[in-house]
Amino acid sequence: MEDSKEKQILASEKEPDGLSLVVERSQILEESHVRELNKELPARTVGHSWQLTYSTSLHGASLKSLYRKLGAIDSPVLIVIKDSLDEIFGAFLSHPLRPSETFYGTGETFLFMLHPRFKCFKWTGENSFFIKGDLDCFAIGGGSGHFGLWVDESLYVGRSSPCYTFNNCCLSETADFHIMELEVWTFS
Repeated sequence: MEDSKEKQILASEKEPDGLSLVVERSQILEESHVRELNKELPARTVGHSWQLTYSTSLHGASLKSLYRKLGAIDSPVLIVIKDSLDEIFGAFLSHPLRPSETFYGTGETFLFMLHPRFKCFKWTGENSFFIKGDLDCFAIGGGSGHFGLWVDESLYVGRSSPCYTFNNCCLSETADFHIMELEVWTFS
């Protein structure tokens, strides 16, 4: 009996909260993706459930709509993108995406690739170009005129380049990519 309880506790520690619900609601994420990402998330997200706050398939493809959905949110944000080549990648943001005059955020912010392979790119300390929102695009990471992840206002066209903030490689197979699905998850 004691052995069985120990196994349940260990299993629950490895499983993110609401894993099956996340996979059920997502058009992109699989169980393995959620497990990999969960290992990289900062401690302040542990014990919080993932909420699908914005999805291009549910809410349309508009950066202004995305900003409106995140307007009242006070939570870190997970952006997950599936491109036209079925590659899956994105960013964890320490703060919600919003229009801003300057870059904002903290070193909790990171970029990641999920498919075809998992790789995480954490803050290098080189600069503080974490998150920048404009009315016509948003960018994550930067340096020397390159963004780790850049997405236009239609949420259809994106670009990924190596950047000093995260010392990342290009997140997609090609520097320029087309977004087939974009999801934004928050933690409550």
